[in-house]
This record gives sequence, structure tokens and C-alpha cells, in this order.
Amino acid sequence: MKKIPFCKTALIILIISIFSACNPDNGDEQPIDKYLVSYEKYKTYLPVFIKSILSSIEDDYPQLKDISDHMVHGVDVYKITYMTKFDGKDIMASGIVSIPISDGVFPLLSFQNGTNTLNSNAPSVNPGNELYTLLEFMASAGFVVSAPDYLGFGASKTMFHPYLDKESTVQTVTDMLRAVSELLSNHLDKEASKDLYITGYSQGGWATAQLQKTIELESTGEFNLKASACGAGPYDLKLVNNYILSQTEYPMPYFIGYIFNSYINLGDIKNSPSDVFKLPYSDKILKLYDGTKSGEEINDQLTTIIDLLFTEEYRTSANTNTKFNTVIATLEKNSVTAWKTNVPTLLLHGSADNYVPPTTTANLYNGFLAQGVDKSKVTLVPIPGAGHTTGIIPSCVAAFTWFIELNSAN
Repeated sequence: MKKIPFCKTALIILIISIFSACNPDNGDEQPIDKYLVSYEKYKTYLPVFIKSILSSIEDDYPQLKDISDHMVHGVDVYKITYMTKFDGKDIMASGIVSIPISDGVFPLLSFQNGTNTLNSNAPSVNPGNELYTLLEFMASAGFVVSAPDYLGFGASKTMFHPYLDKESTVQTVTDMLRAVSELLSNHLDKEASKDLYITGYSQGGWATAQLQKTIELESTGEFNLKASACGAGPYDLKLVNNYILSQTEYPMPYFIGYIFNSYINLGDIKNSPSDVFKLPYSDKILKLYDGTKSGEEINDQLTTIIDLLFTEEYRTSANTNTKFNTVIATLEKNSVTAWKTNVPTLLLHGSADNYVPPTTTANLYNGFLAQGVDKSKVTLVPIPGAGHTTGIIPSCVAAFTWFIELNSAN
């Protein structure tokens, strides 16, 4: 073989590099991610497997029969990390995204998780959890499903979780949606849709309502919000606080402890735990929520007896004593009030819920009507006989079924 002289070889390389640099269609150029940091495939599901799993649990959840026939796509599930902001600073967050293995443009579906205290139970840490698996399956019906961990879990587990904090919650959820769009368009050769469906339960129901209101009132056209389904959220936090204080016993004291742990760490509540909680519980509130204890384990270190949990001063004068002004102001700041929504909205709540009173949802619904929202836009769906825990699956299935119907009609 005849060898090309070194000088000619160098000249050829130089010419190629010059033309490559001038070529705007150079395939070596890498897309720039503003939000997405990393992605890793976790699992792939085939439609036949998804349908077999749903069929095996239909006796327990007969509502799933309405969904199973729509599971026609294979699904790839990814764990991702992405950049968001907290307190004005960049921070890495994480979550899971499930993507149909088919050609076409699929709408986004953002699922906001319910109250969780365990890092080991965050979506990206435990994607095999029963509820998360059902969520991953929803991609088979033609949605790109996003589920953020929230701050304080997964990639950001070293910080406290800003529980029921509107600003950081909305920021974290929307930045994950942006990261998901970058994953699709920059790395998976898929077109990212602006169409968006949102849902969640408990804390997730509250987060969904906060997200919906923010998108509608501060819209830049980034997302085309198609529908929102909010399940059993503590929309009016002052009402929830008053409800708890009015009880003799409250079965989930870790909820209220979580709120104070969050707002004190955020610096919004200026009171010390001892202003609100009696000993020995006041000494525990800022130590229990470290991501290693379940809600049940935290409950075991608190008490369900209201007179023993709260100081008499807080229990009897939380709303009138100026000492607690920052408490009430923070609860009000992070509550969701009705607005004149233009997005189809489903409000679901178990009729026997004694953790988050159903009046929070009923009041939000009536508030929408008072704002002049037509009943065709907002629907209140009581779940007969369901408590807070037993209402989770029926609420989620109702939301998913509704989204499938709406998306099929488009």
C-alpha cells in the first residue's frame, strides 16, 4: 500500500477540520442541557407484562379494568438528576421519568408524590414501590410520566425537606419537567410536547393545585396545561391546623411536626418548637425528620393526644395570640386559594378522611364557583367511605382514567 507523506496527511486533516468547523450541520455538536445533569435507564416494561400485572390486582382494584385496555406501548423508565434552585442557589435534584417506546409525540404527565419522610421511599430511590410502578405503567397509555423526588430526597438527601413550601415545590416540579424535555429532545431523539397533565395525592394534591395556579397565573406559554386532578390535599393549612387543634386525638401527629420542622428550618416561623409543643416532643421536632424514619416511626415518638402534644397557649390561642403571628402567616402564605381557572380540574377526596378533612377540598371547590368558574370546568368527586390512606389508589386511578379519556379525545 502506498503511504501518504506526513505533510500531506497533516494538510488533509487541517482541511477537514476547517470544513467541519464551518459546517452548521456538523453531527458532532452536542446539545446543551440547562437542567438535565444525568440519566440512567432503570427498567423496561413490555405491554404484555404491564397488562398481566394489572390483571392480577384487578380484584383488589376493579377500577384498573378501565385502564388496562389502553396499555399498548412498551415503557422505558429512567432515573434522572437535574438542576433546580432553592433559596436562590443551584441545587441538584432527582426523580424518575417513564417514556413510551414508540414513535410519536406524547404529552407530559407530572405526578406529585404524597407525604413521605423516608429517603429510601423516594421515587428515584425506590422506583419499584407499588404506587410508583403503577405510575410507570401509565406511560404505556401514551404519556411521558415525570415524578420528582422533591428536595430533601434522592440527589438532595443531605438537606431538610421543605414540606408544603409553595415556592420550592413549584420550582422543583417545573424544573424536572424542563429536564425531562431535554432528555427527550437532546438525548433520546424524541420530540418533547408542551401538553401537560398534572396530578397528585395528599401533599401531592396540594402541590398539584399550587403548580396549576402558578402555571395559569404566571404562564409564559412554556406548558399547555390540559387538565389537573388534585387528591385530598391540605389546601387550606390554617383550616387543617384548626381542625387538628379541635380534636381530642389526631392519628397522624407526624404531619403537623413535619410542617413545623419545614417552616422553622426555612426561617418563616420564628417561634421555637417549645412555644408550640410540650416536652418531650418539643425537643424532638427538629431531629425526627432526617430521612431515616417512616411516618409510623415518627408517630411512635410523638403522641396522638392533642392536650399532651401542644402547649395550652398554642392550643387555645394560635389564631389570636400575636406570639404566633409568623405561624399563621406562614400557613396562609402556603395555602391554595381559588382562582378563575380555565383548566379542567378534578377535585377528589375520601368522605371518611380524618387526616386531612374533606372540607378543605369542598371549600376549594366552592371557592372556584364563587370566582365564576363554570361547573363544567371543575368537578368535585367524593370517594365514598374512603379514608386518607384507602383513598390513594381510587383517586389516582380516577385521575389516570380521566386523563386517558381527555387525551384520546384530542
